[in-house]
Amino acid sequence: MRKLLCVCAAMAMMLSAATAMAASVTGTWTAQATTPDGSSFQLTFTFTQDGATLTGTVQGPGGDPMEISNGKVDGNKFTFDVSFNGITIHHDCTVDDGSIKMETKTDSPDFPGMELTLTRVKEMPATPTTPN
Repeated sequence: MRKLLCVCAAMAMMLSAATAMAASVTGTWTAQATTPDGSSFQLTFTFTQDGATLTGTVQGPGGDPMEISNGKVDGNKFTFDVSFNGITIHHDCTVDDGSIKMETKTDSPDFPGMELTLTRVKEMPATPTTPN
């Protein structure tokens, strides 16, 4: 019995360590999206991760940010939806070496799915203020 408890405790510690090592996606990420006609535009994703829950927004070219819904994080994988103009876009993502590989899909033939690679926007250090 004691041996079983020790094994269970060791496994729990390993799982906790693995969860702690999973990279947080909290922050701002960008990607270039290419349309079927060959033009491209930037998308900006702002994620807030709280454990297994993901919230945030997606900002496209010209328009208000769209809220993320159904955001779920599981290790280095996460999913979320964004809805606009009656279309829901589902996003399947994997964090990989400091970038995010993303696949999107919809049920709308007018909006084909795509694959994107997101890169984290480096935050600028705070500018020191000089005393008066």
